Amino acid sequence: MIVWVNGAFGAGKTTTARELIELIPNSTLFDPEVIGAALTQLLPAKRLAEVGDFQDLPIWRRLVIDTAAAMLAELGGNLVVPMTLLRQEYRDEIFGGLAARRIPVRHLCLAPAETILRERIAGREIPPDLPDGEMRVRQWSYDRIEPYRAALASWISADAHLVDSSELTPYETAVRIAAAVDRGGGAGCDIVQTPEPTAETVAAGVLLFDEHDRVLLVDPTYKAGWEFPGGVVEPGEAPAQAGVREVQEETGIRLEETPGLLVIDWERPTPPRYGGLRLLFDGGRLDSAEAGRLVLPGPELRDWRFVTEQEAAELLPPVRYERLRWALRARERGAALYLEAGVPVG
Repeated sequence: MIVWVNGAFGAGKTTTARELIELIPNSTLFDPEVIGAALTQLLPAKRLAEVGDFQDLPIWRRLVIDTAAAMLAELGGNLVVPMTLLRQEYRDEIFGGLAARRIPVRHLCLAPAETILRERIAGREIPPDLPDGEMRVRQWSYDRIEPYRAALASWISADAHLVDSSELTPYETAVRIAAAVDRGGGAGCDIVQTPEPTAETVAAGVLLFDEHDRVLLVDPTYKAGWEFPGGVVEPGEAPAQAGVREVQEETGIRLEETPGLLVIDWERPTPPRYGGLRLLFDGGRLDSAEAGRLVLPGPELRDWRFVTEQEAAELLPPVRYERLRWALRARERGAALYLEAGVPVG
């Protein structure tokens, strides 16, 4: 099990975590800051300059997942992870990757009053040899209070067990967390456990349209970014039927007819991803009554919306958007297209 201690920069996560490993049996401290520090030594300066924070590096998020899984495999027991997560898509990626490895996560967040938080940042000991200087480090923490406040008011409050540590010492906070974990507080995150592929896969997506010809997109809990309803084709399953099955599982909509093929897109392997064939089918138009019956399974999908092609460009990753764009052209022309990495071939 992982006990993830979230909270603003300067909230006292690391000092609390050091106390917590003494209170939760068979626990080990895992601080992902160590991975971030290592990447500053391993990656070219040009790449580091492209991001504002090491959390923005995909390699950091992958290494956090892989390292946590490796530590649990080596040591067993529990990991206590003090790490600020303010971007929901990063939470999705990391917690989803851990769920895929069947590793449960208890998500807790230290939530002291903002005045207390600012006092702690002001009184925080800063190593004198830091190249950026004490003032810059403190200002960096102050600048992230507003993003923390926004995340707390939206997704963190709904996702994590909050612990008001305003008047508590790190030990007292750790006692509160240990008791909450023991009682089931910060219960395992409600997120689907999607096994990671071990080879190339075939995935089937289905495009569903509303009465204004806007296309349905869904927001998975277990990975970053919006997606089409659909999923991986199971062994022995016809791709079109896999799409029908996934639509019903994800949205509650039962398609009576086999959807027509729009595109076949070959997604090239890009380590650590294996790639494979991605098929998009035309599920047709839903009337207002059908659209009103859309339901979302909490462990798998967070939200849904009908969007125009232009709006989809802002939500989908580039290759996925290109797949959608050509699927819409195929729908207009009445002829399926073959793509490679989102580009028509032949």
